[in-house]
Amino acid sequence: MAVYTDVSFEDLKLFLAGYDLGEAHVFKGIAEGVSNSNYFLQTSTGSYILTLYEMRVEQADLPYYLGLMQHLARHGVPCPLPVVSRDGNVTGILNERPAAILTFLDGVSLRRPTMLHCQAAGKAMAEFHAAGMDFAQRRNNALGPQGWKKLAGDCADSADSVAAGLRDLIAGEVAALAALWPANLPQGAIHADLFPDNVLFVNDRISGIIDLYFACNDSLAYDVAVALNAWCFESDGAFNLTNGQALIGGYQSGRKLTREERDALPLLCRGAALRFLLTRLYDWVNHNPEALVRPKDPREFLRRLRFHRAVKDAKAYGL
Repeated sequence: MAVYTDVSFEDLKLFLAGYDLGEAHVFKGIAEGVSNSNYFLQTSTGSYILTLYEMRVEQADLPYYLGLMQHLARHGVPCPLPVVSRDGNVTGILNERPAAILTFLDGVSLRRPTMLHCQAAGKAMAEFHAAGMDFAQRRNNALGPQGWKKLAGDCADSADSVAAGLRDLIAGEVAALAALWPANLPQGAIHADLFPDNVLFVNDRISGIIDLYFACNDSLAYDVAVALNAWCFESDGAFNLTNGQALIGGYQSGRKLTREERDALPLLCRGAALRFLLTRLYDWVNHNPEALVRPKDPREFLRRLRFHRAVKDAKAYGL
């Protein structure tokens, strides 16, 4: 979450006229995150999140994202729900941006998740995958190997200014992973961005899974690889094996990884690290200083990528 597009109270009032949500009482921007403009909204009927969709979110993909939220919620996954306007739509246009209002979920995201939190996140991911199996809509992963190639080209001229030799390292990884990337693993709807800041907890229990705007149809085990990158590294770059065991154990309590998935896990983790290295690098070198958002340091995922390149099998992650 972040704020790129400013919304005045007058803009908000006009937009809310299309909803049965009462009058706005509180309205403030949310600074965290990197992709969309988000505001906390409290009205006479309750609390909500107003989202304006910015970079990397195509308007044509919104029916998938919002439909997936509705589908998962019907299956017991704690996701925010899009609010339907008076004319029956779940999206509108606000300040020339596609926009939606979502229900607000109580809870806090954690900066330093424990083993128990990692176990809960893994279990929730398995439930997410199970619930999404019969979701009829499909969306390809725009940030898979083909997307990495484009991002690498967009960042090539600036990469070495962030870390010496980064341009050549990225080019080598993009080529190597494209040649090795597994194509026949179990597929389904995945979150694709299940970082700790996208999971809410109340009293150490998960109360919400949010920010589904990278969700897509892809390898289920790739989602696990993203989570291992997101939840299981310490601030000094070391992999926390205890957290890895807990996350994978939580996932396998709901869905067992196949032998092919286990064998592919080091490669999938390497690809997930490259994906976030590239998107962070792009945001770092193209930062708009007027945006109420701080770009995240891509070198964090450079260290994680180097770790995965040395991994020989999934035992290194706790399997």
